[in-house]
Amino acid sequence: MAEPRTRLALLSPHRVEAHQADALAEALNAACAAGDVAAVILRLAAADERSLVNLVKRLAPAAQATGAALVVTVSDFSGDLVSVAARGGADGVHVDKARDGVLKDFRERLDDGRILGTGGYEQKHAAMEAGEAGVDYVMFGGLYADGVAPDADTVRERAEWWVEIFETPCIAVAHDVAQVEGLLATGAEFLGLESALWMGEGADVAAIQASVSASEADT
Repeated sequence: MAEPRTRLALLSPHRVEAHQADALAEALNAACAAGDVAAVILRLAAADERSLVNLVKRLAPAAQATGAALVVTVSDFSGDLVSVAARGGADGVHVDKARDGVLKDFRERLDDGRILGTGGYEQKHAAMEAGEAGVDYVMFGGLYADGVAPDADTVRERAEWWVEIFETPCIAVAHDVAQVEGLLATGAEFLGLESALWMGEGADVAAIQASVSASEADT
């Protein structure tokens, strides 16, 4: 049986607002056309639920038209994230550093096949608890909301550890193209790309996809 291929997951910039929607949709279209994109994690700025739903409705088609899933997360949001995702037509939700009770509640509400993902865990035990709550993936890495990057070696080591032990898929996130080779070597099911790697000046999804393909050819 062939080994499963590594697919891409695109992370939007933090705190996306309505005025950024058109440019982001255009970038999503281009990135999804250039690489094998499985999912887009849309990180929105907090707003009222109606505004968030409308923004998701504007952006979801850009990802979904190519077969990618759109997963939504909202910074500092006290509203109903599951409702926002469902009403906006998203494929699921992502929550960072969620308490176990939150994940179990979301899992019960997302029982119709929609995605529940999580990340932001700095301790192995917390990541293990998240996996036990029935999430569809655990993500390691990704820029913090303040723009600070996690330690690249730690991200790689966490992804490698997870892949060796657990069946729940893992997203290993690169914020610099120099990380790509090392993260691919972990065997993570998904290579996450921070926004600088897939949108804006200097982004080259096709080159990253070529690295993914070359890595799989060598295994």
